[in-house]
Amino acid sequence: MTRTIVITGGTHGIGRALARHHAERGDQVVAVGSGSRPHEDAPNIRFVRSDLSSLRQTHDLVARLAAEHPVIDALILGAFRFNPVRVETEEGFEHTFALYVLNRHLMAEGLRGPLQRAAAPVIVNLCGAGRGGRIHWDDLQLKNGYRPLTATLQGARAAELLGAAYASEHVRYVLYNPVFVATGLHEPFRQPLRGLVRAASALFAQPVARAIPPIAALVDRPPAEPLTTWRRGRRLDHAVDAHEARRFAETVRALSERRPPG
Repeated sequence: MTRTIVITGGTHGIGRALARHHAERGDQVVAVGSGSRPHEDAPNIRFVRSDLSSLRQTHDLVARLAAEHPVIDALILGAFRFNPVRVETEEGFEHTFALYVLNRHLMAEGLRGPLQRAAAPVIVNLCGAGRGGRIHWDDLQLKNGYRPLTATLQGARAAELLGAAYASEHVRYVLYNPVFVATGLHEPFRQPLRGLVRAASALFAQPVARAIPPIAALVDRPPAEPLTTWRRGRRLDHAVDAHEARRFAETVRALSERRPPG
């Protein structure tokens, strides 16, 4: 039976490799990204262009996908960009928060219906789970003292909390930390740091081809539990405070319904 798999960030890096992997196995893949079409020669892959840091475009995307795909078997959340300096979206959100947090929340919630109609639905959130990030409750948009690692770790913690709030008996939610993968992390930096990051990637990063099989296996055979956490193919014992998860989900829901944020 042909499955439908939606991949955000499906135009480069891990997302692109996953799109090709599943398409080659006969799945129908919807690859969502903001760049140019990267899959012209790949059958079974449909490219959808969308600025995933935009709430307006994300709302439009979710409505379109839900209408065109009444059943979605897997949603892979992989869109991410490392911003060395603070970037603000047109709607007034810090870019990392908009892309890493708000977009992933809206995609999962907006496609809940199509996912629930699938036989074994799963959401795979590619994130930095288990890295010890925290939510900056008094400054979610990091207007005071922005640091790229701080924004990234807050996004990783957000993924853990949103996963805990979302997980249900029917739609499995997988938090997957691929750790250091060679996906062009050096590109946002200026020289000489760009060269140093490129060299570190060449020496220490896991090749994309090696990172794909354990992620694809979780799509093919979702875990039995509603929420699980993985790091580079190994399952982690990882607890999330239910009260904090509910509080953060409510906060994100309120933010995603109004533009710009207060």
